Amino acid sequence: MALNNSYDARLVQQETAVGAGVQVLLLALIGTAIGMGPAGWLTGLAFAIATWAVLSRALYRSRLRSFGAANRVTLGRATLVGGVTALVADSFQDSPPVSLFVGLTAVALILDGVDGKVARRTGTSTPLGARFDMEVDAFLILVLSVYVSMATGPWVLLIGGMRYVFVAAARVWPWLTAPLPPSTARKTVAALQGVLLLVAGAALLPDAVNVAVVVLALGLLVWSFGRDVLWLWRTSRPAATAAPSAHEVRRELVAS
Repeated sequence: MALNNSYDARLVQQETAVGAGVQVLLLALIGTAIGMGPAGWLTGLAFAIATWAVLSRALYRSRLRSFGAANRVTLGRATLVGGVTALVADSFQDSPPVSLFVGLTAVALILDGVDGKVARRTGTSTPLGARFDMEVDAFLILVLSVYVSMATGPWVLLIGGMRYVFVAAARVWPWLTAPLPPSTARKTVAALQGVLLLVAGAALLPDAVNVAVVVLALGLLVWSFGRDVLWLWRTSRPAATAAPSAHEVRRELVAS
């Protein structure tokens, strides 16, 4: 829906500024509680500024009349992800308190199931909201992958990087951008990534079990992406859409 006046535009943009302010406040609380170093502060502030800039630009281009309750939930979740990002950056120097790391991550993961329900119940689902939700999810998985990789090995980064590799590949093969059919399995695998990485990152289980948990997460993700890419290759690539199959040719000949 188009904006009717500039006041509405300013009102929507103010919400992103409030989100950035809350992010800085959260960083201040974390920094005070654990004595966070420069790496954590700089990374957290960079995340806050980048989120504010990207979201503000997206809102301006989408011309949303209202920011919406669902986007507020997602923005709150992004704020928590910013806190987790700062903790992970700081962990290269000092290990963060496990309870704080697990608490922030767990709440962010729980809220992942809330914003979608709010959007559906309020009838405020938008392409921007869906994209915002997806990007926050993807970045959290990337950050958790970095954290777990420090103890388990760099191969864990495949989990966090797979979605970004897919996006990069889509620039070379545009057929990868075609819409995918709804899939409960895809949503389940995506939700499990954060949970399994959090379990491994909490380091409450034996090392061998943590490795098995991460291997399970990676295996599920490879299966999910592989299934989607195969479906897109069969249905959306130029050769598949331009050239009729032998069965279709025979059917057309019989019909004629």
